[in-house]
Amino acid sequence: MNWSDQELIDGCKRRSKKHEEFLFKKYYGFVMGISLSYSKSRDLAQEITNDSFMKCFDSFGKMNQVPSLKPWLRRITVNTAIDYYRKDKRLQNHLEADGETPVYDEVYAPDQLAFEDILKLLHQLPEDQQLIFNLYEVEGYSHREVAERLEISESSSRVYLTRAKSKLRQLIQKHMKEYAGR
Repeated sequence: MNWSDQELIDGCKRRSKKHEEFLFKKYYGFVMGISLSYSKSRDLAQEITNDSFMKCFDSFGKMNQVPSLKPWLRRITVNTAIDYYRKDKRLQNHLEADGETPVYDEVYAPDQLAFEDILKLLHQLPEDQQLIFNLYEVEGYSHREVAERLEISESSSRVYLTRAKSKLRQLIQKHMKEYAGR
């Protein structure tokens, strides 16, 4: 069957298991990709993915008009990943900007890095830095929005992002040296 997104949405509103299953299969890779970028393990990414779809299916009946499906699924998945982060670990030691930490705006990522390599490097970041990096750099949230979502100060968001970029630069350099040595 090749249902349109609107047909899938209509079927899911009626709680049709066939429509839910088809929507799950159609968008599984998309949602799992987002989940993987926010989690350190495939098992956790799978949990985030499953919960995201459950929230999606539960929401269909409550909404008169469902927005464009793919961006809506992205938003649900990112919010679910944030929920998992909050549940697992609060940012316990909120860092305030000390005025001495340099702020860098660019990350050098050579073209030779494959998507899988970049994900592996991102997964080596501390969880709080990885989350803030994804929210700011990948999802496009402002520091104010990141701070509100994670219940931290804007300056803490900036510090975590700066540290994430710095650590990522180090990891990329190390990876490239190892790659060149092969």
